[in-house]
Amino acid sequence: MQVDTFIISALLVLAAASVAVTLFRHLGLGSVLGLLVAGIAVGPYSPGFYVTTHVEDVRQFAELGVVLLLFVIGLEMNPRRLWSMRREVFGLGTLQIIVTGIIIAAYFSLYQSSWQVALLIGMTFALSSTAFVMQLLQERGEIATKHGITAFSILLMQDLAIVPLLAVVPILSTVGTLSSEVPLWEQLTIVIGMFALVFAFGRYILPYALNHMAKQGNQDGFLLAILMAVFLAAWAMHQAGISMALGAFLMGMLLSGSRYRLQIQAHIEPYKGLLMSVFFIAVGMSINLQALAEQPLLFAQHTLVIVAIKLVVLFVLALAFGISKPLSTKVAFYLAQGGEFGFVLFGSAKALQVIDDATFVLAIGIISVTMLATPPLVRLGNILAARIERKRDDMGALRYPESQVADNQQLVILGGFGRVGHAVAAILHSSDVPFIAFDTDPAQVAQGRSDGMPVYYGSIGDPSILSAAHVERASVVVITINSTTAALRAVSHVRARFPKVPIICRAHDLKASGQLLAAGATHAHPEAVESSLRLGALTLEMLAVPQDNVESLLESVRKGNYEMLTPSAPDKKA
Repeated sequence: MQVDTFIISALLVLAAASVAVTLFRHLGLGSVLGLLVAGIAVGPYSPGFYVTTHVEDVRQFAELGVVLLLFVIGLEMNPRRLWSMRREVFGLGTLQIIVTGIIIAAYFSLYQSSWQVALLIGMTFALSSTAFVMQLLQERGEIATKHGITAFSILLMQDLAIVPLLAVVPILSTVGTLSSEVPLWEQLTIVIGMFALVFAFGRYILPYALNHMAKQGNQDGFLLAILMAVFLAAWAMHQAGISMALGAFLMGMLLSGSRYRLQIQAHIEPYKGLLMSVFFIAVGMSINLQALAEQPLLFAQHTLVIVAIKLVVLFVLALAFGISKPLSTKVAFYLAQGGEFGFVLFGSAKALQVIDDATFVLAIGIISVTMLATPPLVRLGNILAARIERKRDDMGALRYPESQVADNQQLVILGGFGRVGHAVAAILHSSDVPFIAFDTDPAQVAQGRSDGMPVYYGSIGDPSILSAAHVERASVVVITINSTTAALRAVSHVRARFPKVPIICRAHDLKASGQLLAAGATHAHPEAVESSLRLGALTLEMLAVPQDNVESLLESVRKGNYEMLTPSAPDKKA
């Protein structure tokens, strides 16, 4: 029975998703599997209430979550890092598509009269789900690991392969000739023009707009400009016949060196998370269990054969590229499912009568069910990898440079880059101590970056910024914000989310120092009092008091929490 009103539909989806995610997270199976099951429960093929029959429309809208996911990944992947991955992207990724596609095509040639159609099916099933894999890697904090980088490299090449695969579908059709209507030179011109548009907007126009809005403190305009840039890039690549997600990834890469990178990520994360949840629910709604039950043995056979082929090919190719057995196992099990772009390719093939309705339903079912099986497959892959591992170093994480700093060295997070913050940063910089600094003044951020320091636009009191900066990896957080209120808010957020991270604060006076300590600061140094102490120490030194005595006095004052300097209350007379 279909629910009539939007509000009841929304409540039904939220209730199903909340219960399923809570249950599956409790069982250690992850939120993705819970969202898929929730989608099955509220989908049009469920025996009870369902929210809509227009599953394809919901899924197309929810693919904006995949677009935002790739944009966030692009923010963390500057061109230099991408170039360092060229061997995995163009070597391993290309071989995986070709070898897997040919073997699956050979299998499906037993069931298809045309070898061309079998090859299209094989190449489509060779693709894996960028949305599922990257979400799982992000959930588990494994994006920067060796197997995470390898999986992402293969997925990136698969996204590039969408272009020729989409071009092949009309050629195989007897009812449509979309590709032949447009000359090759015109297609190439469109592709080059769209790339140029994305590059020009992301490299020159958007940074200027963000800088202007940051100076005005216009956070709403800042967010809207980012969203416009992401969707402009997605639209441009779509117009060129390329994956929308790839366009968003390119825009993210163009902004990866921006001083606003972490603030951008903090703005986008909530929308990405919401849309990705809707996407997984929509995939669950696509699973027609009744149709699949009509040919259960054939469906089970196709699913098992495809997964087995992908597992074996991925494992062997990863080994051939010098990846250890445990990590090759992880990569294989992460990428064994079908991909969301298969919905697009099979949908296009069905519309142009390249495949019949029965094949389409079967193919969509295989993709959806293998996605559903991904979290358990990943867990199984981790178990097998742990068993075949002989040396702990084989599990070594090949991390990006920033991740190496965060994990292996003493990273400092500096909140505030004004007079005091700049002085602290200069000391850290001269001592070769890695740090990341934040400030809400674009001029100070620009000055810091011109001095070659890693300064970013953002407020250290923003929980989203704290997550984007990975404060949990920090050895110490130093807060030099001029405003006591803002400093208290920052200390409270850091202490609540990361209770083990030490916090050092600048305070105006003893009162502010006490408030910051009560809020959770490890140390709070009153600036005015320290200046007074220094003046008193210089006075004593000029009066020939021994320096050891002066330092001993200063140390006792500090250890006593400056109580010696606190004015005593005047006596009250009756």
